[in-house]
Amino acid sequence: MESKTNDQLSNFWRLSINDAFKLLETQATGIGTAEAIKRLKQYGANTLKKANRFNNLIILFSQFKSPVTLLLIAAALLSAALGDTADTLIIMIIVLISSLLGFWQERGAASAVSELLKMVQLHCTVLRDNRKTELEVTAVVPGDVICLSAGDIIPADGLVLESEALFVDEAAFTGESYPVEKNPGVESVDAPLARRNNCLFMGSSVVSGIGKALIVTTGQQTEFGKISDKLSLRIPETDFEKGIRKFGYMLMEITLLLVLVIFAVNVLLHKPALDSFLFSLALAVGLTPQLLPAIISVNLSVGARSMASQKVIVKRLSAIENFGSMNILCSDKTGTITEGKVTLKETLDFEGVHSDKVFKYAWLNASCQQGFVNPIDKAICSVHYEGNEAKDFSAITEVPYDFVRKRLTVQVKIPAANIAITKGAVRQVLDICNRVEISAGILADIGDHKEAILAQYQLLSDSGLRTLGVSYKEVGPDQIFTRENEHDMIFLGFITLFDPPRAGMFDTIQKLQHLGVRLKIITGDNAPVARNLAKQLGLSSAQVLTGQEIRNMSSAALRHKAPLTHIFAEVEPSQKERIISVLKKAGNVVGFMGDGINDAPALHTADVGISVNSAVDVAKEAADIVLLDQDLNVLCDGIIEGRKTFTNTMKYIFMATSANFGNMFSMAGASLFLPFLPLLPKQILLTNLLTDFPEMTISSDRVDDINLKTPQRWNLGFIKRFMIVFGLLSSVFDYLTFAVLIFILHANQKVFQTGWFTESVVSAVLIVLVVRTRLSFFKSLPGKYLSITTIAILLLVLMIPYSPLASIFGFVALSWKYYMLMLATVTAYILSAELAKRWFYKKIK
Repeated sequence: MESKTNDQLSNFWRLSINDAFKLLETQATGIGTAEAIKRLKQYGANTLKKANRFNNLIILFSQFKSPVTLLLIAAALLSAALGDTADTLIIMIIVLISSLLGFWQERGAASAVSELLKMVQLHCTVLRDNRKTELEVTAVVPGDVICLSAGDIIPADGLVLESEALFVDEAAFTGESYPVEKNPGVESVDAPLARRNNCLFMGSSVVSGIGKALIVTTGQQTEFGKISDKLSLRIPETDFEKGIRKFGYMLMEITLLLVLVIFAVNVLLHKPALDSFLFSLALAVGLTPQLLPAIISVNLSVGARSMASQKVIVKRLSAIENFGSMNILCSDKTGTITEGKVTLKETLDFEGVHSDKVFKYAWLNASCQQGFVNPIDKAICSVHYEGNEAKDFSAITEVPYDFVRKRLTVQVKIPAANIAITKGAVRQVLDICNRVEISAGILADIGDHKEAILAQYQLLSDSGLRTLGVSYKEVGPDQIFTRENEHDMIFLGFITLFDPPRAGMFDTIQKLQHLGVRLKIITGDNAPVARNLAKQLGLSSAQVLTGQEIRNMSSAALRHKAPLTHIFAEVEPSQKERIISVLKKAGNVVGFMGDGINDAPALHTADVGISVNSAVDVAKEAADIVLLDQDLNVLCDGIIEGRKTFTNTMKYIFMATSANFGNMFSMAGASLFLPFLPLLPKQILLTNLLTDFPEMTISSDRVDDINLKTPQRWNLGFIKRFMIVFGLLSSVFDYLTFAVLIFILHANQKVFQTGWFTESVVSAVLIVLVVRTRLSFFKSLPGKYLSITTIAILLLVLMIPYSPLASIFGFVALSWKYYMLMLATVTAYILSAELAKRWFYKKIK
């Protein structure tokens, strides 16, 4: 019986509403809370993500996914098979400790981010216990009845119960760019997904209208869940992620070359083949910054928590790096640049004279519309209307607003008539009018007055007022007005509104400019209004580009013009995405801030998509970063945090690659002329592990002001040059140490290995304090935790030759004479590195 029910529900589009209620044991008022709890246990959370326990295992196993690490483990096991059990255990323990450290760091980072994301969970309106309740979408279960309005994300697959002008964007499933109207009904069993007009699917979004739906399937059982593994859902790489990937390829090339050359040479010199192989692999591990994934994750999570304290919630961690790299921020006007509190200023006839009739019709239009609740309709309805129609009117139907028509029409019945009222962009309203009301009840041909109407519109716009047009026409008593009936209407007049700039916005724009971020405003308002706003913001010479001009431009022309433009006016939703793409192709890292239904594509396209917690679901879901406070000043703080995170991540890369490259180059060279290996494989791994400890605290390190003033960008060429210059400088002093050990102390194998291990770790730990900053060490002191771990590792390294660990790792006690010579060598190295750093940052860009 259960199998039959499941089969019927799998084709739920062919079910009647009553049949669906019976199969799901629910009703039009939804289910109760107790029943919902049972179903949540039965069906699981409404999400496509897997449980955390799997995520923890993935994080753990990912620590061992490096090919070099896997090779090292295999070689160690081979060594054990040949009888060298002690060394095998030591190598395996060091690899395990290193991997567990990475797991601990990444798991902590993932947990912290998970807590932050709970602050911006998507919600939906569900009927529970016969009343409307706001719930997280993960709590929705089959049998729930959900209430929908414009801007909502569909939380699961369901059957339409009620609809009023309900249009849904299903482009992700059907490829159809136009919204689909949804209505209750029954479709044939073989109806393709694109023709199931009685169904709603998880991941689609409501463009306009209202409705109710019965949830049938959730989570992995939805259409989106079934195809998610097959779809290419990979988010485009960020600028930083591309850099990390290229950096990884570079290290792989160097590592592979190193392993092959060192192994071949050592075998040719008749050194034991297995020891030579383990040595070359250990060198490869030493060159590879093993903790880089963990360091990046920790830096990003620390940055995310810090940004959360500034009321900035990061949904996608990698976006933090782009936040620090961002040099252009595109923003919508309303609610970000302006107060977002639109106020009705005046209602005027076609000549610009106050008109009560225009206000009455505008009020009826705004009061009757059932789509997305927007600031303009709120502003109109907030003004009290005392006419007879205020209580005695009823909405018949609605042609919802869309971003192509740019107008909204409602059919309303009032005591005196049955009329259709259209409100929207002036030019789009004029397009459907053939007459104009020149005085009460007197009509004239629109052609005789169109120029005067447009001149009045221009005058109002030049004064900085948002101006809409209003038109109407009478409808027959039995007629239902549709989109096709939007013609031969009567132009009535204008609505003017204003939305002043936010207080302190001028200072905020100046602050962004000082941070090296150029603000570009993208608005649907007309060019005169945009220019007036620019003047209020102190941008008297602002360059304005209109949507019409953009349409007539080639991509090459727009790529040249866009970076020079301050305000994009009269822009259509699809053009927002094009503007962002063009700015990115011009080599910029672009952020976009938006909160509307039509902003989702641009939010996806931008390097950093930014929205606010009060935004519609579709915008909030598309964003990488969500602001709890709708204020650009918060963004300035977030940009600084992003730059701190970027800088501290780059510090680790500079430290690890320069020190490791120098040490490995030195050991590789020494192995060619020494009769023994300069360090045993286990000693190399211990060196790498100890030098990683101070670098693990880099996320809490201080960041110099010089790194916060301008956008930070990934530069692989710069990293290569840094690695070569400071790696070779390190090798010079390494070979000096070799000379001291061989020619002054006449060291045997164990003394050489102990002396070299000690000097290698000490110099690598101290050089971190130099390369972590562009400034002199004394002008930029390290953070507390970096200082503590540095001191702790130095003491530990000096104690190891005199501890029980010495015999395990093959170390011996060293003479005081060596320590004095090592102190001189390390001091000279640190001073030389300071001088080299000054030269490097001055000469090499």
